[in-house]
Amino acid sequence: MKKLSVIAVLIISGITILAGCGNGIKRNPGKVYMPDMFYSRAYETYVEMDSTLFTTDSNQAGRKIFYNNLPVRGTVSRAGEYIFPIPKDAIGDSTNYVASKAVQNPEPPLTQAEYDQMHRLYLINCGICHGAKLDGNGPLYNGGNGPFIAAPKNLAGDPAMIAMPDGQMFYSVTYGKNTMGSYASQLTTKQRWQLIHYIKMVQKGTGSSSSTPAADSAAIAAK
Repeated sequence: MKKLSVIAVLIISGITILAGCGNGIKRNPGKVYMPDMFYSRAYETYVEMDSTLFTTDSNQAGRKIFYNNLPVRGTVSRAGEYIFPIPKDAIGDSTNYVASKAVQNPEPPLTQAEYDQMHRLYLINCGICHGAKLDGNGPLYNGGNGPFIAAPKNLAGDPAMIAMPDGQMFYSVTYGKNTMGSYASQLTTKQRWQLIHYIKMVQKGTGSSSSTPAADSAAIAAK
């Protein structure tokens, strides 16, 4: 027993000495398993990506950094409730865009709390182009005085936008359309469907928010 006690004391003393030799600062950070993911390349929103570094062409993925804002085909996020069955059209084709008209909105009508939340998300993601009033006159256009030359779509007043089915609008938000990019990485599937509900409610004049459009426009312009 005495020998075991002596050995135990020696071991504890050795550990104490070793612990006391350091100051608790780790000098060696170790190795990063996947440095290209750990040290991600940053880019500014609404700024054209450097074509020498990035590409949206999957055929050039081996020579450049492939990035197109879209989720990996066939995957569903952990929080994803729905699978959109329509894939993105190939360049120059519009078959799937037309077919998306038949897809129904799986989300139920918005509650007042959901409407207010979608109003907030609309201002964050869409208002800078389409305007707080959905009139296509956001700060980037600003009546023709902004950096955008062409006016974004008037979601509230353009008959084509009012008549656009939910599925086709969802397709545009998910994959992008013309100069508008994809918002699949900014908004979940559920949020995108609810955002379509919000737009349709504003078009019909059946929604109301605690925020006033004038104040929202001023807030966006200030940013």
